[in-house]
Amino acid sequence: MKEKQKLVVFSGAGMSAESGINTFRDSNGLWEKYSIEEVATPEAWNRNADFVTSFYNQRRKQILQTSYNDAHRVIAELEDQFEVIVVTQNIDDLHEKAGSSNVIHLHGNITLAKSSGPNSEKKYYPINGWELSKNDLCDDGHRLRPHVVWFGEAVPMLTEAQNIIECADYFIVVGTSLQVYPAAGLIHFSNNAQKKIIIDPNANTMDVPNDYIKINLPATQGIDQVRTLLSK
Repeated sequence: MKEKQKLVVFSGAGMSAESGINTFRDSNGLWEKYSIEEVATPEAWNRNADFVTSFYNQRRKQILQTSYNDAHRVIAELEDQFEVIVVTQNIDDLHEKAGSSNVIHLHGNITLAKSSGPNSEKKYYPINGWELSKNDLCDDGHRLRPHVVWFGEAVPMLTEAQNIIECADYFIVVGTSLQVYPAAGLIHFSNNAQKKIIIDPNANTMDVPNDYIKINLPATQGIDQVRTLLSK
């Protein structure tokens, strides 16, 4: 049996936005209502853990009520032809809901919690439903916090993602503005890919290497063109 070629998909908030999940960077995004300093830093947690927990509870509630879209579905279906690995900046689980079996979450997974103590990356705890309570504690006795990488924190999965992208036969960038670092720098590890594609409504104006094929469409529309490009 012929070994499947490796297809790596690097996804961002634009994919989830098409399912109705608010993003932070759009003009009507979440940053319009909340500042980074209020909800997305370790200092915010130390200052007001209840407020931060409530913010992510509301996001989790929305995500649990949200369905995957056609872009998520097509990416999952590509597993029939390729060994597909999704590297996502999104903290939702829509790739998994659509059927993708190998998903790396760079910035965490909102359906999970972790310790707010020093052993935060050693174990993750599934959250039952949408609400995380102040009384929910981890095994070491610390309060549970959302499994989300906040501004100012290290990205634990970054090196693994780099290694995966370096081995890609095909590399697709979809739904990301490439504005958040260090994650945005991952596109420069795709040198071994025989075909590189970026899908975004602003793809034509984005600063990416010259060997990227640019599809200037939203994820749900542009992903259909990928099937044709991958068959050539």
